[in-house]
Amino acid sequence: MGQLITVSARRGASPSVVMFDLDRSLTGMAIERYRSVDDTKGPRPPDVLARRLFDMGATAVTVYSSVVTVEAPAARMADLERQFADAIEHLFIYYGDEAGWSPASREALGLEVKPPPEPAK
Repeated sequence: MGQLITVSARRGASPSVVMFDLDRSLTGMAIERYRSVDDTKGPRPPDVLARRLFDMGATAVTVYSSVVTVEAPAARMADLERQFADAIEHLFIYYGDEAGWSPASREALGLEVKPPPEPAK
């Protein structure tokens, strides 16, 4: 269950940057910057999303209200952009392979299935 997020992508000034505009806010007015997967230890939606994007190949993620900015190697961005958009669209889908987090759905995308990091206490 849950609801898909409507996402539109636009390229940044650098070929290694894509900005995704969402139909809802993930952070309010707080800017969340993630430089590595180690910064994603929380249980909040932007933390979960950043973890998923790093697992796919992102090198940095910034979430500000309804905009998710993703950096990745420019040579891979054309392939990764659709995967990033799918991960964002399915962030709030909770059940089944459509959720984007199940091992089967991650393997179908060609992603290595790794256990998630433990949340910070």
